Amino acid sequence: MTARFGEAFDTARAVAAIEELLARPVPAAGAVVSEDDSVTGEWALTRGEGFLIAPLWESGDFTGLYAPEWNEAADVAEVHVSSLVGQLDRRWGPHRAVSMRVPLFRKLAGEAMPPLFHTLSHRDLLGDLAVWGPVTAGPDAGPRWVAVSLNQSDGDAPMIMIAVVTDRPITELEE
Repeated sequence: MTARFGEAFDTARAVAAIEELLARPVPAAGAVVSEDDSVTGEWALTRGEGFLIAPLWESGDFTGLYAPEWNEAADVAEVHVSSLVGQLDRRWGPHRAVSMRVPLFRKLAGEAMPPLFHTLSHRDLLGDLAVWGPVTAGPDAGPRWVAVSLNQSDGDAPMIMIAVVTDRPITELEE
């Protein structure tokens, strides 16, 4: 679970959470470290070399859902991420899609990946990324790249929408 479990989705709140991530310093180097929410104890942030990853929203559990209820719950999650992507497209221009297919196969094969993709794969955050950038993070900050994705680690798990902020371009890995 994440620190966002049980919260209703709100596009404006998700945009504000991304703005908060953009305002935070991005580690230039160092180990990957996850932080948990002090109240819930659930995952709230992961930081590593050049990136921050945070949950924006988490659906309810899919355990015991079957078609058509499963499909309806998945459709709601897709509408939420589409709403956020649309809002960010209006703000920063059209996004680029970055597939997580290659990181998935590299994870399965135990092959090395850049730290961001390794961390996303390790946390089962394997949804394709909608990427913008470079974007302005503030008057004293260098360029940043922002990505969002919708993820589900298995058919019974909740859907998790995440944001990524990095100080490096996010490009699709070569096969």
